[in-house]
Amino acid sequence: MWTPATRRQHSRAGLRYETDLTDAEWRLIAPLLPAPKRTGRPLSWPLREIVNAIFYVMRGGVAWRLLPSDLPPKSTAYRWFAAWRDGGVFEALNHALLMIDRERSGRPASPSACIIDSQSVKTNEAGGPRGYDAGKKIMGRKRHALVDTDGRGLVLFAHPASVQDRDGAGPLLAASRRPFPFIEKVFADAGYQGPRVATATRIAVEIVRRKPDQIGFAVQPRRWVVERFFAWINRNRRLWKDAEATIASATAFLYAAAAMVLIRRIARAS
Repeated sequence: MWTPATRRQHSRAGLRYETDLTDAEWRLIAPLLPAPKRTGRPLSWPLREIVNAIFYVMRGGVAWRLLPSDLPPKSTAYRWFAAWRDGGVFEALNHALLMIDRERSGRPASPSACIIDSQSVKTNEAGGPRGYDAGKKIMGRKRHALVDTDGRGLVLFAHPASVQDRDGAGPLLAASRRPFPFIEKVFADAGYQGPRVATATRIAVEIVRRKPDQIGFAVQPRRWVVERFFAWINRNRRLWKDAEATIASATAFLYAAAAMVLIRRIARAS
């Protein structure tokens, strides 16, 4: 629970930028990042500053070329981002952190139940694959998220918004089988009902329906957890829209945002 005392204890006011990693946060993730190559030219910037630059771009929603002069330049920061994106580093980092956080909370490392949902967002002039979500009346991309019952991001996808929920769910659930083999049940809304999702994997799908007498908005059991996850990652201005030219970059930022939530949570607890 946040109190004035805990807010002072965990204040980031003393940092150069709010997005900079604290010493505790860096100690947490440093062993989880790929070690620099032993051959070739020495690093011109420490890895910690590379991460700071990526988080600065993500949280502030700024272009790479607008990085401050005391952070790595665009060429360096984006080169590392692209290398980690293509190498699956952000996904691996999030996976390691969520297992640490689950075990810290007294839960098994791999969940047995999860929740699935999607969010459609507009794209900008960067281009790339996109589509029209007729239900939300949005031209852009759709983010699909599979989260555990506490809201940690397990598997995250980005694809054109024209992809229907039941079509996007199958690949998402299939992708969860290797990293999370013990998932037995997934909770979903009515957009995921039907044989296409039910037969995609051996995971049982339970549809959480609205109450028949419900009028207007109401918090739905289970489903609110994934909505809270989207609210957490959307604190990053880079994710207010999808500003990426490629699906790979859009997905990488989703995992980076999910990892940032866990980094701060675990570091505060320690």
